[in-house]
Amino acid sequence: MDSSLAGQLLLASPSLADPNFRRAVVLIGVHNEDGAMGVILNRPSETMVADAVPQLEAVVDSQEPVYVGGPVQPSSVVLLAEFLDPTPAALLVLGRIGFPAGATDVDGLAESTERRRVYAGYAGWSSGQLEEELEHGDWIAHPAVPDDVFTDLPEQLWADVLERKGGSYALLARMPMDPSVN
Repeated sequence: MDSSLAGQLLLASPSLADPNFRRAVVLIGVHNEDGAMGVILNRPSETMVADAVPQLEAVVDSQEPVYVGGPVQPSSVVLLAEFLDPTPAALLVLGRIGFPAGATDVDGLAESTERRRVYAGYAGWSSGQLEEELEHGDWIAHPAVPDDVFTDLPEQLWADVLERKGGSYALLARMPMDPSVN
């Protein structure tokens, strides 16, 4: 492993056929010799936080959807937050954005964070797996910015980041989901 991709975005290449990751934008939280873990940023579900995780209603807007974070442990709850005070963070990934410690008081999270998003499950790779997928061209890496994590337009995130990357990637951003309809 040459360098960690923690804090980076991975954009699914158009050739990635796995339906779990079609046009996915993944924020990598951990990437080391043991593997990698992240959450898909652009998959809001139909389920609201109030219905799925009522104990987080005081922290996250009850009308905010739960996002599908990935295919690994889909019944687990993952919270990503932008911390005002990093003390309750278990892991900071991008500036002040990270994951709270497991023992963090839920009520305290509302006071110690600015923005929050709830995910069901996560994306994970075993040792060397992500490197192989990158080498195969399944993913396009790009630096993340905080507004990517908390975008109000998650369905546009894949195209927006490719546009920002520029060059031939901007052409990919305009490619229809099914190129045969072009």
